[in-house]
Amino acid sequence: MPDDLYQRYQAAHRAYQTHAASCDDGCTRDTPGCPTGQRLFGSFARLQDAYND
Repeated sequence: MPDDLYQRYQAAHRAYQTHAASCDDGCTRDTPGCPTGQRLFGSFARLQDAYND
């Protein structure tokens, strides 16, 4: 289970980073600036928190 959780959290991180690299609405590497970025970053943050618990 932890391996799957780790892989999901890393995939969420990659998805947000990919989005931020091409977002014209203010997303940066560490701060979401649009609704899509907020959703992707939120997913990453929740999965990371779950992994770290």
